[in-house]
Amino acid sequence: MNATTANAILLVGHPNVGKSVLFHRLTGAYVNVSNYPGTTVEVTRASARFDPQAALLDTPGVLALPSRSDDERATMRALLNESSRCLVQVGDAKNLRRTLTLTALLAELGVPMVLALNMHDEATARGVTVDIPALAEQLAIPVLATVATGGEGIGELTGSVARAGVADRMLRYDPAREADIEAVAAAITEHAPHPRLAARGLAILFLGNDSEVENWLREHAGNAYGQLENLRKNAVDRAPSDLPGLLARERTEAADALAATVTRRAVNSSPLLSQRIGQAVVHPLWGIPILLAVLYAVYQFVGVFGATTLVGLLEEDLFEGILNPGFTGLIEGWFGEGLISELLVGDYGLWTMGMTYALALILPIVTTFFIAFGVLEDSGYLPRLSVIANRLFAAIGLNGRAVLPMVLGLGCVTMATLTTRILHSPRERLITVFLLALAIPCSAQLGVVLGMLGGVSFSAVLIWTLAMVGVLLLAGFLAAKLIPGRRIPLVTELPPMRLPIAGNVVKKTAGRLKWYLIEVIPLFLIGTFLMFALDKVGVLPAIIEAGEPLVSGWLGLPKEASAAFVMGFLRRDFGATGLFAMADALDPIQAIVGMITITLFIPCFASLLMMVKERGMKTAVAMVAIIVPFAFFIGGLFNLALRALW
Repeated sequence: MNATTANAILLVGHPNVGKSVLFHRLTGAYVNVSNYPGTTVEVTRASARFDPQAALLDTPGVLALPSRSDDERATMRALLNESSRCLVQVGDAKNLRRTLTLTALLAELGVPMVLALNMHDEATARGVTVDIPALAEQLAIPVLATVATGGEGIGELTGSVARAGVADRMLRYDPAREADIEAVAAAITEHAPHPRLAARGLAILFLGNDSEVENWLREHAGNAYGQLENLRKNAVDRAPSDLPGLLARERTEAADALAATVTRRAVNSSPLLSQRIGQAVVHPLWGIPILLAVLYAVYQFVGVFGATTLVGLLEEDLFEGILNPGFTGLIEGWFGEGLISELLVGDYGLWTMGMTYALALILPIVTTFFIAFGVLEDSGYLPRLSVIANRLFAAIGLNGRAVLPMVLGLGCVTMATLTTRILHSPRERLITVFLLALAIPCSAQLGVVLGMLGGVSFSAVLIWTLAMVGVLLLAGFLAAKLIPGRRIPLVTELPPMRLPIAGNVVKKTAGRLKWYLIEVIPLFLIGTFLMFALDKVGVLPAIIEAGEPLVSGWLGLPKEASAAFVMGFLRRDFGATGLFAMADALDPIQAIVGMITITLFIPCFASLLMMVKERGMKTAVAMVAIIVPFAFFIGGLFNLALRALW
């Protein structure tokens, strides 16, 4: 039975406090769970196990309210528009002050709620003790400790939902601010009363410039919205400083005061090993060497073990040595040497090219990459990249938070384009989407690049890496100069460093491999059939001939490499695999130039559709019109430079 929206229970909280893990525990539905903020960018819903009539909604993490980023706005829209029975605020037991900052505002909205202090085990390990009964008495709502990863406190939480209550107010502003809030709240009550949310809470959000609340009031207040605008303008004029800042400061002070009364910290407790590691990886001196060591380890695991050892076993020993000869003999025995045999086992055969590329070349590479990526994200290392990259990203008009979609792009550029919603301004999102489409290879393509260049030399991998970083910084710098707007300072969450949980890594790797097998392999077969058809009607040879001046003259590649760029229009990793298959015919410079060009080449078709969805058709077409010639231009420059210096 489908859960009804009118009986919804919302999970709300800061990023990386375990909402999605808790959602899985309560519903059985799996949401991509990672140890960094920004995993959830849309509201996910499923029926609750403890009440099949109730819909449980997992909302994106909010750094703060009023909402500023797309994920915060998505959560605010859920609060405004879902006919919720109650909400469950998931907080971090290690950082009660931050948790209560959000609790203070949720209390003003007057929604029945339960407070689940998650990661209670980590708080205890750090010497942090919360007096939960005292906190529950102060707030007048159920408060409980949970460890979502271990299932502790889940039964108590499901029982507490029935006892959800409206929290006592924590905020007491100065008389002038209170008068402004009361005036706006009275106008909301008169002209646009919300069926579930208290007018006072909406007034505080409106005065704090929450765009979603503004839109809701504009829609429901009609002509009276102008009165609300005038009241806000008067409040801003009377405020001694920035009004949203004053309101936020009061929430912080109230949270500090309450947290201090119910929290105890062990005296002289030494930092845990995980804390010391977490500090070291963002240290100004040690952070960069650690990053280089991590990247080298990934290269060894993916580029050497995955792309050399495993690919050798599968492609050379299994496919080329056993499966392909046997399957070719079987097909030719059944169908002779006609068109059907060529379609299945010819140069552009569905088996000999499509399935061999997908299973023998790409599958072992993406498997090792997915494992490495899963370990990094589950450990909590990825969000620390945002701190390391923050100063570097300032040169391209972004802050370090943009590194998260880019790192996610190493898994799948399509989904990473969607996660740019965690960024705080349209300008940041536009620049990041452009850089994702231009210079960030997806896991499959990256694995092929590491596999091919790793077989050449580590220097080849280093040149390609420096080329991608240089192009990323150059393109970002130019985009930041051309696109108007200002850089937003970095505000992000740093979750604790943790020993990766094997079950999480296996589950995410399995989920991503399932996506690969179900969605990518059919595209490989379609691409192979397209190449077969183009070859048979004479179009592919014509393209190869027409592209010879550019591909052979400017890039210095064999003219047959044009076919790889044709394949790249369908999927970039398919194009890269086409060059990989030509590795024996390429010298080291050609291998480097080919991989630089194909990496910068047009994004895959799925990514292009996501660009259209997120940025619009005109912007997506403009990006492609810039990226394609730019890729060939940069590739040619590297061909000239490397041949002059090598």
